[in-house]
Amino acid sequence: MTDSSTGEDAAYGGRDPDALARRAGSRADPDRDQHFLVDDRVLDRIPGYLPDDADRSRLLEIGGGAGALTDRLLAAATAPSTAGATGDTAADATAEPGHVTVIERDGAFVDFLREEFAAAIADGLLDVVEGDALDVDLPPFSACVANLPYGVSSEIAFRLLPEKRPLVLMFQAEFAERMVASAGESEYGRLSVSAQHYADAEIVERVPKEAFDPQPAVESAVVRCTPRDPDYAVGDETFFLRFVKALFTQRRKTVRNAIRNTGHISGLDEPEAVVDAADEELLSSRPGTLEPAAFAALAELARERGSPTEA
Repeated sequence: MTDSSTGEDAAYGGRDPDALARRAGSRADPDRDQHFLVDDRVLDRIPGYLPDDADRSRLLEIGGGAGALTDRLLAAATAPSTAGATGDTAADATAEPGHVTVIERDGAFVDFLREEFAAAIADGLLDVVEGDALDVDLPPFSACVANLPYGVSSEIAFRLLPEKRPLVLMFQAEFAERMVASAGESEYGRLSVSAQHYADAEIVERVPKEAFDPQPAVESAVVRCTPRDPDYAVGDETFFLRFVKALFTQRRKTVRNAIRNTGHISGLDEPEAVVDAADEELLSSRPGTLEPAAFAALAELARERGSPTEA
């Protein structure tokens, strides 16, 4: 598909990422954690990683840059009555368009997105919000698809995960591997337990450095997070996540010693009381071998016996 000089005459979903970058007139700055995804094939696939039954009526993108993914999301967004309902490509092509919101902190790219996609904005299909995704109020959204700034990907992910919406997010590959790791694997840690508390997380595509301009120093991966309730209960989610964080600071210690050594992190006034009440087999384990459900049970015991202080 050929882009017009302004982009406004091009149907959504086919804008060339290199042409968009040229029109933007500003290169991505790696010192500002900016790397344009410029591989058309990867860009075309990313929206399709949303779960089949995901509501595509109000899509959120964080870090729009020059708009290559924004363009694909405008093509993928569909109204609630048909979003993900049929799986029939021909039928879905006739669906009413949904809405996309882009949060972008770089003022130059904000201005470009508003010019490039002026028609979509005028038609009520797109909003471009200027600001930092860690600070601005998140708009109502049904799913989020984004190539995140890697330097703040953890903070953004854990702002999005509690919203319990489908997520398709690009991460540094090492971060993605830790996010999806299972108990007993070397990558398993606080990130794994915390992410999997909110969702089923899976790597759906690995993306080489060459797919970006400028190229990052690391490989990347796309992670799909499908929200679901955990198969365990926690009485205080904030304490649970703080307790998990505390124990993983001592991942090479036994759980017994990790509880004893991290009361200042978990907020336990009486860690010894927790040790006295816990199962011996559990206490002899290492944090990296515990399933999320075991962490939850131990956290509940810690709340009951350890007199935790409020965060």
